[in-house]
Amino acid sequence: MQFPFHPGMILIDLDGTLVDSVPDLTACVDAMMARLGRPARGEAAVRAWVGNGVERLVARALIGALEGTPDAGEFERALPIFLELYAEQVAARSRLYPGVREGLDLLRARGYRLGCVTNKAARFTEPLLEAVGIRSAFELVLSGDHLPEKKPSPLPLLHAAEHFGVAPSAALMLGDSISDVKAARAAGFGIICVSYGYNHGHDIRCAEPDAVIDAFPELGELLA
Repeated sequence: MQFPFHPGMILIDLDGTLVDSVPDLTACVDAMMARLGRPARGEAAVRAWVGNGVERLVARALIGALEGTPDAGEFERALPIFLELYAEQVAARSRLYPGVREGLDLLRARGYRLGCVTNKAARFTEPLLEAVGIRSAFELVLSGDHLPEKKPSPLPLLHAAEHFGVAPSAALMLGDSISDVKAARAAGFGIICVSYGYNHGHDIRCAEPDAVIDAFPELGELLA
């Protein structure tokens, strides 16, 4: 299969697409819970909860579930603890997924203009990209606190399209979650998803992206 158009730019999600950040997030969640006198949640649970920003992750850790609202007072105590911990170890255990570096090099060699669009706050995004050695691959990095809205809103994608001077119909998003699919559809982008990312335990194929790849280098084959 080949993708039906040659994109003028490619926007790529960060967590779950480029980087497996769950080990660091888990360490911080469990350390936060310990400070609160609560039991650890563990990596399997955190892996099912990530993908909508650290505020939602902290809330889910407190209630031990994907949906619901924690006690407001406990959340106010917990969030600063998590933020302090994560700032100290945003890239202590996080790693690029296999083939990401090679895939980015291939896309750049072919002349694609690349941007990174994530819901992660800029104070964590930039250090993580630098630590794993791929910050220079992107002409534009949009974090979750750069604009009034974040994915699944189309606003970050449309902002990036305007920045690059590319029509949304000629733009492509690469992500791992239903939020990426919703944002891309609302913006009028093409959307390809990786099968290995964070989508709350659901098969991303059920969200009906334009294509699904099992490894990052397959993107180069789709766009050949």
